Formats: sequence, C-alpha cells, structure tokens
Amino acid sequence: MKLFNNLSKYISLGLLFMLVFVSCQKMHRPALGDYPKDANPPGGPLKFYVAFDGTTSNPLMNAVDSVRAKFPSSNPLASIDGVRGKGFQGADDKVILYSSANDFAASTSFSISFWMKNTAQAGRTEFLFSLVDETYGWSNSAAFVLVENQTATNTTMKFGLMDQWLEGTFNKPLFDGSWHHMVYVYDETTSKMTYYFDGAVVTGMTTTQTNVTNGGSPRGKIDFTKASSLILAGWNKHGNAKGPTDDWIKTYKGAMDQFRLYGKALTASEVQALYNSKL
Repeated sequence: MKLFNNLSKYISLGLLFMLVFVSCQKMHRPALGDYPKDANPPGGPLKFYVAFDGTTSNPLMNAVDSVRAKFPSSNPLASIDGVRGKGFQGADDKVILYSSANDFAASTSFSISFWMKNTAQAGRTEFLFSLVDETYGWSNSAAFVLVENQTATNTTMKFGLMDQWLEGTFNKPLFDGSWHHMVYVYDETTSKMTYYFDGAVVTGMTTTQTNVTNGGSPRGKIDFTKASSLILAGWNKHGNAKGPTDDWIKTYKGAMDQFRLYGKALTASEVQALYNSKL
C-alpha cells in the first residue's frame, strides 16, 4: 500500500509538472491570427523605408530597410538619437550605400520623405542622397538633392531629376540646428514638384523649382527603371559610383532619420500625418 501511495504521489506530481509546462508554452505562443501584421508590405506605396532604429553592434543591421529587409552594403556612419528612436550622423567622405531601392525604380510618380538636423556651414555644398543611374551623362544620377549657400534661415536647394535641375532659394530654416521634416512630391498628372517643410506645403516656389519638363513639354511619368544603387548622405563619388569627382562635392555632415521612398504622390494630409507622428 505504501508503495502504491508513493507511485500515486509521483504520478500526480508528474501530471502537475506537465500541465504547468504546457500552460507556459501556450502563454508564449500566440495563435496564428495574433501575430503582428507587416505595416509596410512589399508591393504597397511605400517602396523603401529605413528607420535607423537598430541598436546592435552591426551597423548594417541598424540601417536595414523594413519593406523588403534590404541591408546596406556599407554603413560607416554613427548611430545617434534621432527624431524618433535612432538616426545617423553624417561625416566627411562617408555614406550609406544600398545596391538598390527595392522596386522604387518602377515608380512613375514619387515622394521622398526624411527628417534632418544640421547647422549652416558657409561655403559647403552637401549632397543628401543620390539614386545612381548611368543613363545621365554628367551626373550619373536619376535623382539627387544638394544644398549650398547655407544660413540659419535659408539655403540654395537643387533637386536633380533626370538631367533637369530644379533649383532656387529655399526660404526655410533648414539649417538652424533643429530637426525638420522634408518631403519632395512629384505628381505625373501635373508634372510638378511640391515641397513640404515640417508638414506644410512650401509656398512661393518659382517655376524653375516646381515645373518638371522633357524637351520643353511637361514630363508626365518619370522613368527610374535604369536606376541602380541608392546612396544616402552623399553623392556618387562617395559611394564609388560613376560621376563627377570635383572637390566641391561634399557629403552631408548633419543628422538624418526616417528615410522613406514612396511610389506615389502623397497628399497634403498624408504628409501632415507623417510629420505629426515623426515618421
């Protein structure tokens, strides 16, 4: 009888252990329908997006694109506190290089959104990004932005788009040392570029800054299909791509965060939502 009681006790303890073990497993394994959904699925309007929020010792992982998990081929830039989570700090002659921008090259309209923080550096011409494309002879870039003649209240801004330079004075305090949100929106239906600063449309822009043409006529659909690599915080020469090597071409030394490429023209309310959420 004593032996039987001991066996019963051990069996009861064993059953209790198994019950606790199975219960713990269920607590840590949600049902299929409870798994988080991908907020930026491939094929959607957001083609490329880097939050720079990684906190690992691997700089490539810290700059991975969240749409298709596109890792950069190089990232020598330091991780810093961004406008939301982490961002990166630009440096002389150093850039983040991606072999492509996913399927952004198939876009016929586009929006480019990011946050930046920098102080004015007189006499320095800085390139913010470049979509490399050897179709375009001198620049070897289908799209890029440079800023020069920087002051705390304005700068000269040039958006190079398929061999056209959309250029003029940008009368906003982009270089006052604070975080600011920039969005460039191109709409193929109007063939115009719209600029947004801190969530609002920038008014007073000239036709040389807004009207996108091809042979004197409205361009309509843009063509990025021959674009290859994407360079952040600099221009082609800094990413070992073809292009001018002049000494005046400098990398961007400020901070940047939340870099996004959309394959559509964002609306004013969509831009405002990005700004309000620091996205």
